[in-house]
Amino acid sequence: MTAISTPKLTVVGAGYVGATCAHLAALKNLAPEICLIDIAEGRPQGIALDMNQSAAIECFSSRVVGTNDPRDTYGSDVFIVTAGLPRKPGMSRSDLLEVNGNVMKSVAEYIRAGSPEAIVIVVTNPLDSMVTLMRHSLGFPARRVIGMAGVLDAARYSWFLSEAMGTAVQDVDAMVMGAHGDSMVPMAERCTVNGIGVLDLLDRDAIEAMGERTKGGGGEIVKLLKTGSAWFAPASGAVAMAGSILRDEKRMLPCACLLNGEYGIENLYMGVPAILGASGVERIVELPLRTESRALLQKTAGAIHEDVLAMRDLGLF
Repeated sequence: MTAISTPKLTVVGAGYVGATCAHLAALKNLAPEICLIDIAEGRPQGIALDMNQSAAIECFSSRVVGTNDPRDTYGSDVFIVTAGLPRKPGMSRSDLLEVNGNVMKSVAEYIRAGSPEAIVIVVTNPLDSMVTLMRHSLGFPARRVIGMAGVLDAARYSWFLSEAMGTAVQDVDAMVMGAHGDSMVPMAERCTVNGIGVLDLLDRDAIEAMGERTKGGGGEIVKLLKTGSAWFAPASGAVAMAGSILRDEKRMLPCACLLNGEYGIENLYMGVPAILGASGVERIVELPLRTESRALLQKTAGAIHEDVLAMRDLGLF
């Protein structure tokens, strides 16, 4: 496939993450029309007007449309779904299952009705559970329903490693797999700085410390903010994924994909490296893993499966 001509992008949720997604997408001219939808009357319209008035200064040609009407999203090629309740101090991602699960089901209804060929990127937490529910609610092929987490977690890992080594973060290429949460698996053996393995540049204890900090990266921000959670880096991750799809860039990015035998895991969404292009997930990249890393992936799979069972108990699907 080739890049989508005259694409339409919709961002669901005009909170900090959603608004930042719309802004970044406009700055990058990802689509002629970027729809920003929210249930709060006036909020997406006001944000859109403000963004459009910056176009002459920032020199972008995308037009942001703010709306409360799902019909305005119809015909979208890509959705970035950020709607839902953010974490508060002391809350785990799993605490959000019921409330955000109902949001996913509501959003899925109008995506299915008006954009049946769309590719959907889920950002809402708890991520692995919400993307599972979104795909179940939509009934779309798994390649067209993806979760944004690995790009964010890898970016956090890159930042922490660059600080520890005193190197430019642009030269750090990090990889994180598994769930988006405390059981994620930072892959130290797959991290490099301009082609040089991190294991050759930093001692094991320091690498372990940076991995642990990555696992708690979102919670660290929540504690500092006291109200709300991260938005700049999550938005950057989602827009990177959307850009690879809309422009058929075929970037290899870590994201939550439905596994069917890859890494020995069946019928479960989990963060893995994948090639993203105009058809969505074009290929899941299966890496040879050390025994320890493979065991950790199985552990994180168990944590995701528990949340899926909890959603069933709640009657979400």
